[in-house]
Amino acid sequence: MQKKPYWSGPKRPSAPAAGNNGPRPQGGRRQQGGKKDKDAHAINDEIKAREVRLVGDNVEEGIYPIAKALKVADELELDLIEIAPMAQPPVCRVMDYQKFLYQQRKRLKEQKAKSVKVVVKEIRFGPQTDEHDYNFKMKHAIEFLKEGSKVKSYVFFKGRSILFKEQGEELLLRFANDLEEYGKVDQLPVLEGKRMTIMLSPRKPAAKKKEEKPAE
Repeated sequence: MQKKPYWSGPKRPSAPAAGNNGPRPQGGRRQQGGKKDKDAHAINDEIKAREVRLVGDNVEEGIYPIAKALKVADELELDLIEIAPMAQPPVCRVMDYQKFLYQQRKRLKEQKAKSVKVVVKEIRFGPQTDEHDYNFKMKHAIEFLKEGSKVKSYVFFKGRSILFKEQGEELLLRFANDLEEYGKVDQLPVLEGKRMTIMLSPRKPAAKKKEEKPAE
């Protein structure tokens, strides 16, 4: 980008003060020109609503004209943050914007930490799986369900074996029935292309009942 040529002549006279119509000072709060996240909330002069519902600590909650709400935030040396833009009228919180962002990030981090990653283990059968292979795979399925993983079991039909799709369905239903103690069926057998699939989720362990103490 080319630099503007240096001008040593007289400066252009500054525009007269516009009274209350000029830009609202931001003080030491939000820096102007900083990078704004695409999901950031509108604050202060970015809020376009004519009136807002005000919430926050040390404020009288209620519906205010936007000018009055901005004045309340200014008097407390805080920001006016639009937290529910779709409400009628929009809901705004009086709070320090940097503290608000910190709390948002902290809450998101806690939610991610609490979220449990779902693990899906696959078990493949043929349409004419023998008893030994069936029992071997069922033992694996029991282990997967006990450790909290989902089990996606399917019968793969190769070539003309698609003629045995009813036999494959019976195999998967038997598999689900034999695992009833450890897993519940999320999806009954479904044929998708050359695969017939069933999905099982681990059962939550039953809560232990407290032993009743004998009456003295």
